Amino acid sequence: MSYKRPINESPLSKADKLDLLKEYIENYRGLGANREVLNRKVPRGAFDELLNSLGETLQAKSAELASTVGPVRTFLDDNKLTPAIAKRLKDDFRVFCLALNALKQWVAAEQAATDRYLLGGNARELCRAASNRCLVTNEALGTDCELHHPVRDGRPPVPLSKRGHAEIERQLPLEGDDAIGQALLPLRRKSNQSWAHLRSGCLDLLGEPVTWTSKSTKASAQTFARKAQAATNIGYEQIIDWMDEKEL
Repeated sequence: MSYKRPINESPLSKADKLDLLKEYIENYRGLGANREVLNRKVPRGAFDELLNSLGETLQAKSAELASTVGPVRTFLDDNKLTPAIAKRLKDDFRVFCLALNALKQWVAAEQAATDRYLLGGNARELCRAASNRCLVTNEALGTDCELHHPVRDGRPPVPLSKRGHAEIERQLPLEGDDAIGQALLPLRRKSNQSWAHLRSGCLDLLGEPVTWTSKSTKASAQTFARKAQAATNIGYEQIIDWMDEKEL
């Protein structure tokens, strides 16, 4: 069975869409200070079975395409590797890499389409028009407001100010008098690691018990913590204290 993009079979008028969004946003505003509801994540591992199945399909199909006459095989032949690299990159792995890139583009297009499911092609403009104040900071929203998905389950995004969005995502702005933040924030972005990994790495190096999902996760978290310690020139306990202060 071929994939068909989900389509809303009961489209709304523009006025109905705005009414729906205003009620939706006011519902979140009524939840008050409980900002956790604005950033719900599905539990890690919930889709492990599905993702494993997709991975198996990608590998099997990549191996098939690498040895089958067609556009993919032609592409490989037209983009030959140097002899040294050719010894180390098998054709099925090359196709797997190409397939991952194609999948990434497909996911981006399909995810964008989910925002249009309820609201149509003007989804982003409608979301911005539905509220003039940030749900988090209550400051007036300008043209540079950001759209944030409280839950990635098809519900529309909500408009937030840049400061409100940073607060929800725990992406703190760099403050001139916060030397620790000045050192850690660029390091975190460069390493692409989470605050949770930094905390776990610090705790582990302090000799505290930490549950690890894998040896590689433990090693990367420890490395992150050591780099953080070197960048800030403070101890692991002080790094944890800073994260506690910032509620990270």
